[in-house]
Amino acid sequence: MESWNHLFSITFLTALLISGLRLAIPIYLAALGEIITERGGVLNLGLEGIMLVGALAGFMGAYYVEQGSTPLPVAWSPWIGILSGTVAGLAMGLLMAVLAVTLRTDQVIASITLVILGQGLTTYVYRQQFSSLTARVTGFPELPIPYLADLPWIGPILFRHDVMTYLSIGLLVVVWFFLNQTTWGLNIRAAGEHPAAAETSGINVSAVRYSAVLIGAAFAGLGGAVLTVAQLGIFNEGVTAGRGWIAVALVIFARWRPGLALVGALLFGLANALQFRIQALNIEAIPYELLLMLPYVLTILVLLRTSRAGNGSAEAPAALGVPYTKG
Repeated sequence: MESWNHLFSITFLTALLISGLRLAIPIYLAALGEIITERGGVLNLGLEGIMLVGALAGFMGAYYVEQGSTPLPVAWSPWIGILSGTVAGLAMGLLMAVLAVTLRTDQVIASITLVILGQGLTTYVYRQQFSSLTARVTGFPELPIPYLADLPWIGPILFRHDVMTYLSIGLLVVVWFFLNQTTWGLNIRAAGEHPAAAETSGINVSAVRYSAVLIGAAFAGLGGAVLTVAQLGIFNEGVTAGRGWIAVALVIFARWRPGLALVGALLFGLANALQFRIQALNIEAIPYELLLMLPYVLTILVLLRTSRAGNGSAEAPAALGVPYTKG
C-alpha cells in the first residue's frame, strides 16, 4: 500500500516528469529529422538502424577521446561523441539517398536494408572493439539555468538538464523556421508535394531530396549519440530498443509538424519513465512484462486515434515514397 501511495507523491511525479523529458529527446530528434525527410518525398523507415549506428559511433568517439587515445582534450569527449554520431548518421543517410533517389529502388525495402545493416554492423564492431561489456563514457554535466532552476515545481522539471536537452528542444524552432521560412525548406516541401512542378520551376528535385534525406539521417544519428553519450554512458547491442520505429510512428501522429512531434515524444518518454519507476517500486500486482509493453501500447493507441480521425494520410506529402524521374 505504501508503494501505491508513493505513486501519487509530488516527489514521484516531479522525478517522473524530469525522466520523461530526458527519455523523449532521442526519439524526438529522430522524428524531427524524419519530418524533414518525408517532407522532401522520401520515406525512410530505417531510423532504427541509423540510430544504432549513431549510438555506437557517438559512444566510440567519446570513449577513445576520454581514454586518451587521441590528441584531443578529454573535456571534449562528449562533444566529439555527439559529432561522431551525427556524421555516422550522415553516412547512413547517404546510402539511403543513393538507393532511394539515384537508383530509385523501393523505399520500404531500402529502409529495411538500413535497419538490418545497422543492427549487424553495430553488433560486429562493438564485439570487435570492446572485449569488456563495462566500457563507459562520461556525458554532459547538469547545467541548471540561473534563477529559473530554483523556481518551485517547474524549475527542476524544465531548467535542470544537460546542454543537449536544451539544444534539442531549441531545434524545434530551427526546424520550423527552416521548413516554413527559408527557400531551401520550401524547396524541400515542393519536392515532396509536386516534384514535376518543382522541377519545371527550376528546382533540382534530386539534389533537394538528397539534402532532405541527409539532414533527416543526421538528426537520427544525433538522437542515437544523445542516447549513449549524454544519457546512458554505455552502449549495448540493440540499445535503441525500437525507438527508431516509434519515431516513424510519431511523424504520422504529428501530421508532419515539428511541434506535435515533441508532444508525441513526451508521451512516449513519460510512459517509458513510468514503467521504469514502477518497476523500481517493486509493485507485485503489476506484471513486469506489462510494464515493458506500456510505451509501445501507448504508441499504438495514439496511432489508432490518429488513423480514426482521418487526419494523418490527408496531410502527408502528396509524393511521399514515390521515386521521381526527371521528364
